[in-house]
Amino acid sequence: MSELKTRVFIAIPLAILVLGMTWLGGLYFEFLFGAVALVTIWEVHRLLKLAGSDGYFFLSIFIAVVIWNASHFPLLVLSALAIFLLLVSLGTLFGSNSSFKERWFSTLFTGIYAPVGFLMMNHIRNLGIELDGFWLTLTLFLMIWGNDIFAYFGGKTFGKKPLAPKISPKKTWGGFWWGFAGSTVGFLIVYLLANPYPLPLWSIVPAVLIISIFGPLGDIAASSLKRRAAVKDSSSILPGHGGFFDRFDSMILSAPFLFFYFYFLLRIY
Repeated sequence: MSELKTRVFIAIPLAILVLGMTWLGGLYFEFLFGAVALVTIWEVHRLLKLAGSDGYFFLSIFIAVVIWNASHFPLLVLSALAIFLLLVSLGTLFGSNSSFKERWFSTLFTGIYAPVGFLMMNHIRNLGIELDGFWLTLTLFLMIWGNDIFAYFGGKTFGKKPLAPKISPKKTWGGFWWGFAGSTVGFLIVYLLANPYPLPLWSIVPAVLIISIFGPLGDIAASSLKRRAAVKDSSSILPGHGGFFDRFDSMILSAPFLFFYFYFLLRIY
């Protein structure tokens, strides 16, 4: 089976599962992406270890679990933990132990970066009333997928100048600009499917900018980490696709920005 056929064979049932859990929402959606987040934490830890920046894995898991369940902890406990992590980080930053410094910040990155991204996806699903959260989450998915598809084919057809030649040589400025069109198409599909869509049509402009800028940045950040680790994929858990970090790298960075945009827009609209 060719690589493209393998990718499609895996992508279709994975997309159906994601869309199904998104429709159900609640604990179904939270459990699915909580599990994905845990695997992604392991993948990021593995990449950093291969890159020579081995963190404290179980501390990363602890930080991630606290972040994911922050709403269940008293504010005093969260504040104390945040202050503790901040003080240790400052002490480490200005300290002389370079080995511990590298391990500490690798630990923080592993425990915070992906979990926050997936948590914001969960928050988007919980926005609004009735099916609002479903349509907004579907907007995130289709905009990211549209951006990826248009950037891939647009880059192959029209791309000449590399976007980040030292990090991801195959990405081009042509593909980057075509990604804006893909994000626009993704938004419009959901807008036309929803009855009614929870936000006005003009909200498409900032949403497209968020996805089309932060999506590729998330992809490039993941590519940079993989290049440091000297590997092609974050793992081999998804044949033809690599790992969950490979598949969700754009969403991880985009979701927090899109959540706050949707959140404040819903409050004033």
